[in-house]
Amino acid sequence: MADVTDRDKAVPENRFWRSQTFQSWLNRRMPPSNAVTLNQKNVFIFPTRHGVYFVVLVIFMLFAGINYQNSLIFALAFLLLSMFMVSILHTFRNLSGLTLQAGHAKAAFAGEDAEFNVRLFRRGKRTYEAVVLGWNQDLLQGADLLDEIDVKVKLFVESQRRGILNPGRLLIQTHYPVGLFRAWSWIDLDMTSVVYPRPIFAGELPIAMSASNEGEMLQKHGVDDFHGLREYQDGDSLRHIAWKSYARTDDLLVKEFAAFVDRRVWLEWDFFPGMDRENRLSRLCYWVLQLSQTTDEYGLRLPGVEIEPGNGPDHKENVLRELALFELENSS
Repeated sequence: MADVTDRDKAVPENRFWRSQTFQSWLNRRMPPSNAVTLNQKNVFIFPTRHGVYFVVLVIFMLFAGINYQNSLIFALAFLLLSMFMVSILHTFRNLSGLTLQAGHAKAAFAGEDAEFNVRLFRRGKRTYEAVVLGWNQDLLQGADLLDEIDVKVKLFVESQRRGILNPGRLLIQTHYPVGLFRAWSWIDLDMTSVVYPRPIFAGELPIAMSASNEGEMLQKHGVDDFHGLREYQDGDSLRHIAWKSYARTDDLLVKEFAAFVDRRVWLEWDFFPGMDRENRLSRLCYWVLQLSQTTDEYGLRLPGVEIEPGNGPDHKENVLRELALFELENSS
């Protein structure tokens, strides 16, 4: 498999969470899978900044109650502390039991956002509110499962270079119900997307015009394949007059011959001498997009790679994929 082009992991700024030790532990505890159900083994929960302030407030209230011997302050402090403890359960419950399943990942061109589809579904009657997920903490998408059994979420990851885009671990989190706690998980849905080269304008399309047994038939004079007869016109060569037919019918006719014109186009690596690899691939990508809008068949020739001419969506995808992965295996 080709090298990973980009890895935009949704992790906090704390260096510990991005450390190799923690990532190795995550890989052992939560290995890649195309479907993951959240439970106590893969959900983390910590107080938020507001939760810490809340605890500090409760502690001050307890000290105030002790200092002033005020039972009303004690009652309020213990009520708030109880709400704090109950919030732990509700926040954890808002992720526990939720299943995430990898969906379709759409290909993109370098510099564009690659689209990944993730399906969330629940079992039973439990509802989920204010759940957010994504690979980039600045571009998290929200999802609720109230009346629905499942919901599909479209997530986007910026692609910078051609190749295979592996977005890394997906962040899913919730602050429900009152924002005192944050429950989250980092799961690897083992999703990848193909990133094609960024198309660059490459001028006029190359047209291959050669006599062959395939392609369109072109009526011409002076070739060997007889096509038929037509009436004589001023300027026609006397060599092509059908004299035998004239002797029988007294009609002056001219012989026509046919050649086949190959309308297939070969996209060649050598069309761009002196350019580096990425610029060549980007210009070939531009021609693929142009030719895919026509009925002409086109093929691809790269060093060590040849795709026979064809047309249609499947052929276009095969050619673009070959451009995306060209020589990445050797450079990994």
